[in-house]
Amino acid sequence: MRPSAADPAEGSGGLREVEAALARRWPENKLEPSLDRIAALMDVLGEPQRAYPSIHITGTNGKTSTARMVEQLLNTFELRTGRYTSPHVESVTERISLDGMPISAERFVETYRDIEPYLGMVDEQQPVALSFFEVLTAMAYAAFADAPVDVAVVEVGMGGSWDATNVIDGAVSVITPISLDHTDKLGNTTGEIAVEKSGVIKPGAITVVAQQQLDAAQTILRRAVEVDATVAREGMEFGVRHREVAVGGQVVTLRGLAGEDYEDIFLPLHGAHQAQNAALALAAVEAFFGIGGARPGKLDIDKIRQAFAGVTSPGRLEVVRRSPTILLDAAHNPGGAEAAVAAIAESFGFTRLIGVIGTSGDKDVSGLLAAFEPILAEVVITENSTHRRMPVDELAAIAVEVFGADRVQVEPRLDEAIDAAVTLAEQDGDLSGCGVLVTGSVITVGEARLLLGRK
Repeated sequence: MRPSAADPAEGSGGLREVEAALARRWPENKLEPSLDRIAALMDVLGEPQRAYPSIHITGTNGKTSTARMVEQLLNTFELRTGRYTSPHVESVTERISLDGMPISAERFVETYRDIEPYLGMVDEQQPVALSFFEVLTAMAYAAFADAPVDVAVVEVGMGGSWDATNVIDGAVSVITPISLDHTDKLGNTTGEIAVEKSGVIKPGAITVVAQQQLDAAQTILRRAVEVDATVAREGMEFGVRHREVAVGGQVVTLRGLAGEDYEDIFLPLHGAHQAQNAALALAAVEAFFGIGGARPGKLDIDKIRQAFAGVTSPGRLEVVRRSPTILLDAAHNPGGAEAAVAAIAESFGFTRLIGVIGTSGDKDVSGLLAAFEPILAEVVITENSTHRRMPVDELAAIAVEVFGADRVQVEPRLDEAIDAAVTLAEQDGDLSGCGVLVTGSVITVGEARLLLGRK
């Protein structure tokens, strides 16, 4: 039986009913750029997003990992947090977290029922009804106000300026590296995409910015000047001072906003990109606490070490099995794939790696496959169970162009694709150093996690 993204293990009839109601609305990949609908809904709900300060995170890759790190840091300093991220890996309830844990199915249903009477009112007043993502965003903001939380950590869904999350006034905003993704909706260059992303920068606020392509950096700085925001730039005001590979992750030294070093931090995640995410998260939390600029000092190093040591990021170079090693990585665009490839080469000693790849239909699939081609000996092409998937035959045709027909196998069912990849990896024996990488989509990785029993 194929897993369903709408059939979480903890699900109940009530949760399935709510998921079905949400699914009848415009999906996340269908957009009508406007804040009018979400603003109207926030108005009738009493502006719940104004009840707490927020840290707002946008960018192309690394948003969810950075959000989880920010959340972990704030929790360690005994602040109650709400975190809103997307998409989910296994259950829709993961998108709304309180104190680092997804809300329960019961609370998810209760939150939906609380705002449900107002949805129809707003739908009737707008030329386009509220979308799936807009309703979920409203649920998150309402749940955070009801908790209540001390601070919300909010990840943008797509873009920034007109993203539904952008009805908050983020005291701190974070912009992770910008690369080409959703080009049909956001623009064809990183500079054009940065116009939308930089829309999260609020007047007088602080913006923590990762290293960017020149045109993206110029766009971000221009927006900051226009709204009189303060900018902290990776490599200038903060950054990664040193990193080295360690068992189960890496040890890093991070420089904070006041020029102070945080040394000997163990980060149980792989790759230079995760060290970069850690530097962004630390700078964001320092900014939230008012450190940097004219205020010297640093946060408690023991708490910082404790926080980072407890960070998890499901589906991001996650090892879910051994003999052979099975890795899950949610890379779904060329930038994400390139980061994963570099991290695998650095942290894993595979002699032969087999890919299991299932993608969405609205991505740069050729670029994704080309980025993975140097490290994958063979690929098993498959598909996930959602309507957004790229049909397996279409994906296989692109894979043949990139890898050659002799390196491509097709298994439409994800469970059979994983079995086929494991069989290929086992051909050289248990001690051969072969492994399996499941990638191409957050949805594919989430379904693989369910199949492989990872919780």
